[in-house]
Amino acid sequence: MNIVRSRIPETVEDLLLRLEGIPANRIRLQPRPGTAQERDVIDVHDREGRLCELIDGVLVEKAMGFYESRIAAVLIQILGAFVDQHRLGIVIGADGMMRLAPGMVRIPDVSFVSWTRMPGRQVPRDPIPDLAPDLAIEVLSAGNSSAEMDRKVAEYFSAGVRLVWLVHPAERSLDHYTSAAGVLRVGESGTVGGEDVLPGFSFLLGDLLDRAAGAPPRT
Repeated sequence: MNIVRSRIPETVEDLLLRLEGIPANRIRLQPRPGTAQERDVIDVHDREGRLCELIDGVLVEKAMGFYESRIAAVLIQILGAFVDQHRLGIVIGADGMMRLAPGMVRIPDVSFVSWTRMPGRQVPRDPIPDLAPDLAIEVLSAGNSSAEMDRKVAEYFSAGVRLVWLVHPAERSLDHYTSAAGVLRVGESGTVGGEDVLPGFSFLLGDLLDRAAGAPPRT
């Protein structure tokens, strides 16, 4: 997918329309919207410890709260154990910046990258590698809009991502995407599977959420 940087927005309304529902308090005005580059993503992270994605030349801060971060951490634990056991690849956390296309940097909350996507099984050393994960996971918070996530899911699949999970903590549900249009809503009593991306991997959504809240795993 070729991304052409948009012209500089002329008004705030124009900017908000282009970013499809992203709250204004997550949109950074420095550097000027429409002019941001990958170097700015790295600089903000190094200077302020904040994670920003790069969308059409605009820096957009990631929306992530304490509980959402805890859910991501539990996902990394269970997913990482499976991936390591079967020697499938690597699991990346919420600092894992990836260039999905020129001018587009996304940062999944959790991602899995198979060894087949890393020549010679060499983990990239670049701060923002030119890489799309096999599985991208986003843990949604109140700061995420539906339009924003629809766009992100479409971008993931256009870049070559094979599976996307959107976790909705407040609703205790998960959207399981096998394509931009192929989605299954899983409730807390349901099982989430890895499809052909992670054959044999599955977990109970309710168990994940309970563990994130501090309860022991279900037996």
